[in-house]
Amino acid sequence: MRLDQFIASSSPLSRKEARRAIHAGSVGVNGEIWKSTGTHVPTGAQIILEGRQLTLPGERYLMLNKPAGVVSATRDNEHTTALDLLPPEMTRNLHIAGRLDADTTGLMLLTTDGQWSHRVTSPKLELLKTYRVSLSTPITDAAIEVLETGVMLHNDPKPTKPAHVKVLEQQLIELRISEGRYHQVKRMLAAVGNHVEALHRQSIGKIVLDLTLEPGAYRELTEQEIASAG
Repeated sequence: MRLDQFIASSSPLSRKEARRAIHAGSVGVNGEIWKSTGTHVPTGAQIILEGRQLTLPGERYLMLNKPAGVVSATRDNEHTTALDLLPPEMTRNLHIAGRLDADTTGLMLLTTDGQWSHRVTSPKLELLKTYRVSLSTPITDAAIEVLETGVMLHNDPKPTKPAHVKVLEQQLIELRISEGRYHQVKRMLAAVGNHVEALHRQSIGKIVLDLTLEPGAYRELTEQEIASAG
């Protein structure tokens, strides 16, 4: 990790302010003053900023109940982002593991741990994702058969992997898939002649959206939930 990034991650300073502190000679690494912002910090090095030792905070793992209209981005000049729903002090180095469309609601995972988010989103692990899908017309037995066999999507060379469909009501289903193609659920239902009116993600792997979380609310993941994606 670069020295300026380390300081920005372990102190109240922004990246720009960290560079200023380094240039001013306010930063020591293993007892020596460093003035190069881009130098990488050795593992286990002692970093001192104005007489105070810095340590990196632990990784953060959160679940958020995403409301409709919130975009899956860290910054957006026109729309509310997922990170806008969190206290500013919690958002540093946080990123989204598994994005959702703006109009899709439900489980969103956010973390500072890049390796963990890679495991959550890696197609190789095939973590099952469960969605509650409201439809414009009743689901047919023929459509269910196609969904559970594999659907050819427009401009995709291969069919989707078999999904699992549970009919809750005539126009409400629970759909479980192991892939994460672009707009996959909406495109799958369109391919079988239906239209998604509302989409809500309930789970990713063994991590299930906490039903006590109101839309826009969040909580930290438990150790068991974090380990389940490993």
